[in-house]
Amino acid sequence: MIYYIIRRLLYAFPILIGINILTFVLFFVVNGPDDMARMQLGQKHVTPQAIQNWKQQHGYDKPLLWNEEAKGGDKLTETIFYRKTVGLFLFRFGVSDSGRNIGADIRQRMWPSLALALPTLVVGLLINIGFALLMVLFRGSYLEFGGLVLCVVLMSISSLFYIIGGQFAIGKLMKLVPISGYDEGFGAFKFLILPVVIGVISGIGSGVRWYRTLFLEEVGKDYVRTARAKGLTETQTLFRHVLPNAMIPILTGVVVVLPLLFMGSLIMESFFGIPGLGSYTIDAINSQDFAMVRAMVFLGSILYVLGLLLTDISYTLVDPRVRLS
Repeated sequence: MIYYIIRRLLYAFPILIGINILTFVLFFVVNGPDDMARMQLGQKHVTPQAIQNWKQQHGYDKPLLWNEEAKGGDKLTETIFYRKTVGLFLFRFGVSDSGRNIGADIRQRMWPSLALALPTLVVGLLINIGFALLMVLFRGSYLEFGGLVLCVVLMSISSLFYIIGGQFAIGKLMKLVPISGYDEGFGAFKFLILPVVIGVISGIGSGVRWYRTLFLEEVGKDYVRTARAKGLTETQTLFRHVLPNAMIPILTGVVVVLPLLFMGSLIMESFFGIPGLGSYTIDAINSQDFAMVRAMVFLGSILYVLGLLLTDISYTLVDPRVRLS
């Protein structure tokens, strides 16, 4: 197990390096520092002096990859690539183009994202699995048919409709919870109820259908027929045999989503005014803050690689047939 984890971590470095290089090319080769300066200055006729001043203030005035004017090792270190990308591997995100400390912003904004995403994931998972098991238990009946119709209807409705409709009906008409905003500590509870409920409801359609498909595939296997032949009821068969044997695909979907808990939901946080990493990324894109966008892309890549590693490790916990060597 230890050797497997070390090997997977070593595999992750080339992937992260490739992502870092690709991001660097997109930001500094396809869209050079001069273009970035013009976007930030927001003027049609920007003087070369103004562009040079902006580049110097933000550290974009150096060569991209190789500094001919420097000496020794400074030929590599006194470049945009070294200063803007190498530090990311040490989680030194630096300062944004607007002058903010990106690392401090991430540490501050990750908690609202977790407060929103974690209950949405846990409650949604329990409800989806519960409804899927109920539909499998009453398969072939009108209850299953009605559930499938409801799932298709829920899937066909855009998530924006749930957000806007929920804000209007529950927040504005009923005035049960605030429409948007956020507060620290337990005061955040009233601001999180509505987005959590909307997040769970909007995911029921696709979630229940996905888990129902997994359970139906397991129900038709030989070990289930053997369990029924031994006298187990349908409920006992589902919970003792079908559910444990379907845990591998369930874990695959859950663990891969874990990085999104830290990165936050772009749409949900923006509409409800929650100061998480999702709204932070949207603000960075809207303000064309390239340093912040690069940091969030790299952080998302790291979390995704860790999610894949956790997925492989979790397989051994639910299925003893899987062995990591």
